Amino acid sequence: MTKGARKKSVEIGAGLLLNIIALAAVSFQSVAGATETALFLLAYAALSGTTYWEQLKKIRKKQFLDESLLMIIATAGAFVVGRHKEAVAAMLFYQVGKLVEEISLSRTKKSIAKFIDIRPEYANLKVGENEQIVPPQELLLGQIIVLRPGEKIPVDAVVTEGTGTVDMKALTGESEPRAVWKGDRLYSGSINLNSVLEARVAKRYNDSTAAKIMRLVESANENKSESIHFADKFTKYYTPIVILIALLTVILPPMMFIEAKGEWIYRGLIILVAACPCGLMVSIPLAFLGGIGSAAKQGVLIKGGVSLEKLTRADTFVFDKTGTLTEGVFYVKDIAPQNRMEKEKLLEIAALAESYSKHPVAMSLQKAYGKDTDKSRVSGIEEQPGYGVRAIVDGREVYAGNTRLMKRERIECQSVQAAGTAVYVAVDGRYAGYILIADVIRKDAARLMRWMRKKDLAAVMLTGDNEQVAEDVAGELGIDSVYAELMPEDKVALLEEFREEQTEDEMLAYVGDGINDAPVLALADIGIAMGGLGVDAALEAADIILMEDEPSKIINAVRISRATLRSVKQNMAFAIGMKGILIVMAFFGLVTMQNAIIADMAVMLINILNSFWMMQYPDHGV
Repeated sequence: MTKGARKKSVEIGAGLLLNIIALAAVSFQSVAGATETALFLLAYAALSGTTYWEQLKKIRKKQFLDESLLMIIATAGAFVVGRHKEAVAAMLFYQVGKLVEEISLSRTKKSIAKFIDIRPEYANLKVGENEQIVPPQELLLGQIIVLRPGEKIPVDAVVTEGTGTVDMKALTGESEPRAVWKGDRLYSGSINLNSVLEARVAKRYNDSTAAKIMRLVESANENKSESIHFADKFTKYYTPIVILIALLTVILPPMMFIEAKGEWIYRGLIILVAACPCGLMVSIPLAFLGGIGSAAKQGVLIKGGVSLEKLTRADTFVFDKTGTLTEGVFYVKDIAPQNRMEKEKLLEIAALAESYSKHPVAMSLQKAYGKDTDKSRVSGIEEQPGYGVRAIVDGREVYAGNTRLMKRERIECQSVQAAGTAVYVAVDGRYAGYILIADVIRKDAARLMRWMRKKDLAAVMLTGDNEQVAEDVAGELGIDSVYAELMPEDKVALLEEFREEQTEDEMLAYVGDGINDAPVLALADIGIAMGGLGVDAALEAADIILMEDEPSKIINAVRISRATLRSVKQNMAFAIGMKGILIVMAFFGLVTMQNAIIADMAVMLINILNSFWMMQYPDHGV
């Protein structure tokens, strides 16, 4: 139980005890008059003291037009007209409702934390031949840690000794363990399953994946959605309107009917109680918290209610190709030397020129070369985004890149029409041949596209690859709209054009691999980073992060967002509808003050249960 819930429980306990004493005194001791008023006033003060104090503080901030104001006016008015028992009972039920609200919110947050309980408690630091248990926060870059079976990985690290399997379910939502070898990256929050590993610290604790994810999740509900803003604005205008209705109920009927003025004052006070929007105010944030928690459980990080609500309105999804729809793991498909260049030599020159690059194409060249690249043979490296690379290899000027690079350097070469990405190589200004690189389409990308067509969602593909490669991938996936041979700035310009063509209600989502798509992710209405695990740019720029390289997780993200908003709308309709019915019944004297507050509690509990369902939203698969 939270500190606020414990404090509320004490208030309710004290007020309930004093109320029982007052009721007993009236019933068995025939206490009446000023003594009766004093006894019930003590119970009322114990129950409402904190509420009055908080309301006074809100007045300074001009934020006092809320459900607490309605309860204060109603119960204070009940005391004035001699309805002591009703005033105390109404405040008692109101405080019980606030306690339920506090407990519900705290338990929902705890449930989310439980789903992604990834914070490590300790680390085994290797000191010489010995080990020392230290807090993860004390680990420094480059230190060696020992990971035993069953232990959480404390910080992001790189395996230096041993092989084994790692459970990454808490991070990615995937139940299948991942095999790791020497040189593989380990992410904090994962669990080492079956062997002793040694690893070198790659990131400090606060910069590691687990810490960043926990910060994101814990602050996820700080960015309020439009629905939550609506509820806040609704209460701001709703409260004075209800007070006006209650005031007119007190003033107008006695002027037209014979019934006593005191009866209409009481009905006006009941209207204030009946109109209390507690159920509405608690159920909306609960539903969003539930949706965010459910998504986190399935390996999808949503940065807040705003992003979740926007996703329900996304009708166009723009996809980067390499690393998103395709695996981004290239392999050398063909080597075509020209001008008496040998295949092995062409591959060696290209691998050396690209030896400092971390681009997937460069990695595939180095893998195909199969030898350790002697970087002392390379100098003057210039990576040129959208073109390729220039380097000095063994004293010779080498260009390796696309046709744009060759044209810019005025090097004659024939464009390759085969499916794949061609890396053109020139040595000392003379064309030396090309190396054809092929990529693999992700297994679940086609299923995602089928689902999108079924839901009438538009898919667009952007790529820096040549038109032939782009058309081949798009044709296999069934994507009609394709833009190829794009520079990074071209992607930004295209996205701006797409957004200008949107209507106000339409949202555009961009899905990228999180490595080099940060500007476009930030520009889109909804930025979705694919395989964002450990990628700083993705965690910063994206609104939604798919922790595993599975584009099909977008399906669950959209389903969860729509189910969440559906739950919110149901809660709003039910709460506002019931408030209207209760106000009408209060006007005609068909409910008492106690009945009105009990009905409000019932509405709140039903809405809370509807919101709790979001925490258990199932993974439907694809």
